[in-house]
Amino acid sequence: MSDVTDSRSRQVRIADDLRAQISSGELRPGDRLPGLPELADHYDVSLVTVRLALGRLRQEGLVTSRQGKGNFVRERPTTRRYGIERYSRSVWAGQEPKALLDAEGGKQDKTVQQDTETATVPAPDFVADRLPGVAAGDQVHVRRRITRLDGTINQAVDSYFTLETGEKSSALVAGEGKGGHIARINAVSPVLDVQEEIQARMPTGPEAARLEIPDGTPVVEVFRTYHTAEGPLDVTHFVIRADMVTFDYRFPIPD
Repeated sequence: MSDVTDSRSRQVRIADDLRAQISSGELRPGDRLPGLPELADHYDVSLVTVRLALGRLRQEGLVTSRQGKGNFVRERPTTRRYGIERYSRSVWAGQEPKALLDAEGGKQDKTVQQDTETATVPAPDFVADRLPGVAAGDQVHVRRRITRLDGTINQAVDSYFTLETGEKSSALVAGEGKGGHIARINAVSPVLDVQEEIQARMPTGPEAARLEIPDGTPVVEVFRTYHTAEGPLDVTHFVIRADMVTFDYRFPIPD
């Protein structure tokens, strides 16, 4: 075995061992890992090999480095998103803004914060594909949100509406009024059903910067279309840190 291959196999074994300790709870979120010399002595390897092993764990989002303090198990608050239940009228009807998001986070003892901005932008292709009468490049309204779970950014959410929809409801575009997003759509036209298209992938550079995520962290992309009595009214695009979310779906079996 060459020196290069041997060094690589050692760093993999070290990363595997530390990962197992994190997964088992032996090393808990916020715990400081042993120092580099201590790890090198424990595994009988060089400092370079230890650094490479820790680099693997940083890329996976399991470990973070703090200048002058060492390496720590990354704290990653997660939330469970309930696929069907989260759209129940009992959740959003008559409640305050962000009701759906806060209801999920609140019942899981999570603190949810949200930064919002609105703009008029050219429609991306995925919006044109889902909103009737909209061509790529047409002007549409967008409401952009960054949400934080216990202080850590967990998702970027962009909702798109036609200019006509904006004329009918400025509250929908601005994100104002009771009941959260789905209630504001329902006020424009009764919501009949919601379609979600979900895929996992690696983030683009701008997405990684917006979410402030470490290298190597995958995301879950969701395209959600709200279908109303007047047809599709809203397309919402989610980019969610995959290590901070669990999707929980339970639904009746159709006849």
